Amino acid sequence: MNGVFTWLPDLLLVTMLIGLGWATVSSTDLKRAVALFIAFGLLLSVAWARLRAPDLALAEAALGAGLSGALLLAALRDEPSAGDIRKDLPFWQRSLVDLLTVALALPLAWVLWSVLSEPAPSPLAERALSALDRSGVSNPVTAVLLNYRAYDTLLELVVVLAAVLGVVSLGRERPGYRQAGPVLSSLVRWLVPLLILAAGYLLWVGAHAPGGAFQAGATLAAASVMLRLSGADRAGLPVGLALRASLSAGVGLFLLVGLGLMGAGQGFLHYPPAWSGGLILLIESAATLAIAAALGLAYLGGRPAGWEAGDPDPSHKERRP
Repeated sequence: MNGVFTWLPDLLLVTMLIGLGWATVSSTDLKRAVALFIAFGLLLSVAWARLRAPDLALAEAALGAGLSGALLLAALRDEPSAGDIRKDLPFWQRSLVDLLTVALALPLAWVLWSVLSEPAPSPLAERALSALDRSGVSNPVTAVLLNYRAYDTLLELVVVLAAVLGVVSLGRERPGYRQAGPVLSSLVRWLVPLLILAAGYLLWVGAHAPGGAFQAGATLAAASVMLRLSGADRAGLPVGLALRASLSAGVGLFLLVGLGLMGAGQGFLHYPPAWSGGLILLIESAATLAIAAALGLAYLGGRPAGWEAGDPDPSHKERRP
């Protein structure tokens, strides 16, 4: 009987995830689909927490649900008439999309069942944990991302930087919102400092507990989104050279550390045990700034005022309700 009650919450969680996922992809209204997507991301963060993966739960709640949802809503901002996206499609095309979705879900379910039905110890995880004392941090997730798999993390930051270049190439940013009323303005004045403190805590605690650069950067970006919604012209982002330096800090410092270690005869990103903790914290601090600036710039939707010399004063931009 106890086993049934143990599995019942998990079964309910899986059922809700499948239902929300299906409702999201099958919705004929864009705004409703975005709202369902945000709910799906929040529920997915609960699933990661249930699987004892707090780092992924934090990242999913901040990035998968929060900032991704904000970006999608911002994209719909300029489409006030966005409504039924499938009403003009013939019935056979809508049915084909549904069939393809089911066809994709079935092999994924089979793979998941195969993995769950054949549990086996992971020698890689055991080797990573056995070398944790030489990684410079005590959080195995941070050790994997910044020490054992540093190349992968570097390439992820390169992808973030490439995405920023794509956003900048779209042209000027969208017009800003009008100044918020006293209630929202007061709320933002309280929330933004708290979000900055939370980001600093997540960055620092990532060395020995769930947290790190991606979670801290997403939290800082959330503060930027709040400022933008309240009518701040630059959404808390720096201007000109300072903004470009922040965006490139993650990749730039990562490469500088790796090349410096090569020059010292250690090999690219082969941290000396005595320096590994400090070097990882330095890289994560730069990555936090880069991720926060990139996500904030993505929410602006284009090149901000002050990006280049000669750009107009950011305070003289058109505003939109």
